[in-house]
Amino acid sequence: MIWRREDAEAEPPGEVPPPPRERKDRQMADNNGEVTIVGAGARLEDNVVSAGSLRIDGQVKGQINADGDVTLSPQSQVEADIRAQNVSIAGKFHGNIVVKDKAHLARGGRIDGNITSKTLVVEEGGVFHGQSIMDAGAGSGSRLSGQAASSSTGAAPETKEPDQVKV
Repeated sequence: MIWRREDAEAEPPGEVPPPPRERKDRQMADNNGEVTIVGAGARLEDNVVSAGSLRIDGQVKGQINADGDVTLSPQSQVEADIRAQNVSIAGKFHGNIVVKDKAHLARGGRIDGNITSKTLVVEEGGVFHGQSIMDAGAGSGSRLSGQAASSSTGAAPETKEPDQVKV
């Protein structure tokens, strides 16, 4: 919370200010609640490292490592490899994703690359071209035999081979 002197001076003595309103549009949160935002007008090249969560509204090219979640907004354009707890893609993404838990492709989002995660959610209208490796130990580098080769526009899954699923 930010305290401003003019706010304190404007309040009548003895009254307690109301508690700050919490943002309800926040989709991701980690233990300390920190979210780093790369603004819509920003263009970053090289490595982006965040001790918390990261929201990208602009353009990033390189590597992205976050201890928390990574969210790409609809206007984002990212060409990178991502390592994070969870990822949600609503913009354009090209590269590889390795997350410990869930990868989410929102309506209107596009992924060109491979995803390694425990869970993959592709909303109708999301476009995914690449390979999905459903891995219970996604962040640790271990692999399961269940593999899904995907090229999707959000359609219902249909089985090609016993250990491959087309999404």
